[in-house]
Amino acid sequence: MTLTKRPLFLQDKEKITTTLIVKEDVMAKKKNRELDELQVSLLDDKNFLKGIIETFCQRLLEEEITHHLQARAYQRTEKRRGYRNGYKPRRLKTRVGKLELLVPQDREGEFQTELFRRYQRSEKALVVSLMEMYLNGVSTRKVADITEKLCGINFSKSQVSDLSKELDEEIALWRNRSLEKKYPYLIIDARYEKVRKQGKVVSQGVLIILGVDEEGYREILAVDLANTETEESWSRAFRDLRKRGLKGVLLVVSDDHEGLRSALDRYFQGVQWQRCQFHFLHNLLDLVPKKRRKEIAAEIRSIFDSPDLYFANLRVRELVEKYKDTYPEFSRRLEEEVEEILSCFHFPSSHRKKIRTTNSLERFNKEIRRRTRVVRIFPNEESCIRLVSALAN
Repeated sequence: MTLTKRPLFLQDKEKITTTLIVKEDVMAKKKNRELDELQVSLLDDKNFLKGIIETFCQRLLEEEITHHLQARAYQRTEKRRGYRNGYKPRRLKTRVGKLELLVPQDREGEFQTELFRRYQRSEKALVVSLMEMYLNGVSTRKVADITEKLCGINFSKSQVSDLSKELDEEIALWRNRSLEKKYPYLIIDARYEKVRKQGKVVSQGVLIILGVDEEGYREILAVDLANTETEESWSRAFRDLRKRGLKGVLLVVSDDHEGLRSALDRYFQGVQWQRCQFHFLHNLLDLVPKKRRKEIAAEIRSIFDSPDLYFANLRVRELVEKYKDTYPEFSRRLEEEVEEILSCFHFPSSHRKKIRTTNSLERFNKEIRRRTRVVRIFPNEESCIRLVSALAN
């Protein structure tokens, strides 16, 4: 048998390569093991994220006291407004656990951190509503579970009372604030929520008034609660707006409701009224067969989308004539009530789409529905007005 010899340097090279491969493999395994350990510490250690957030919050508290005093600890400066006076321990409940923090104090006792007040009033109001339901014994198992997750099971009537008082004071200031600007457009709507009164569940109207200022910015001006949408309930809301300084109103947009219309005539004399075109359209479509509704809806929308008032009225006359024999009631209502939906044509064309319906309030109403679905039945009237006002604020 003949042996084939290879050059020595090639054999040495193979040995070196093999050694390097082995070393690289060992290093790779070590690196992977270290990465695994790091991943465990990052993802599996429950206290890791808590520690980071706790450190961040503590630093935030230090920055707040520094900003309040206009000086860091032991710093000499002419701008200094006071001196530190130790710390007060405080526990903050979060999704990653309870954070143990030290809140800085100043000698004058004026410093108050915003860290514990940063969550929205609406969230506070929702929590208070759930707490009240739980304490009043009317909460379902679902509400009880949510309450426990949101605020822990350890709460008392005094805690609920303190939270309610704090919120009610803030909301009262907002509801009674002075209205300094002019609001050319008012958009008005109402929705209904279930409220427990004297042991019974009743439907309560939540009256909402949105104002659009001269620059086009929208603002909820008023939230009120009423048994029904009567003239008296709307009159009370409008009277309150007047007392707070409402001025400059040129157009009011709303649905057609007898009590609302009467109150408008009383408190907004000389102001034009725009009936919501969306509601008007659906009311008219109830007067025609279902199979024709899509076609006729498109024809009615052509009135809304007319370039000006002249062409809008021209289109109305065409439709009235077209359907006077086949759908006489539809034709009659269109002819008699159409003026109520054409008021927007007396205002700039760039404004029309925003002021011809009450849809500007739809997004806000969706947010209310999202929250009130959790509560389902408010434990009292105050809880209902508190939550809706907190969302509007």
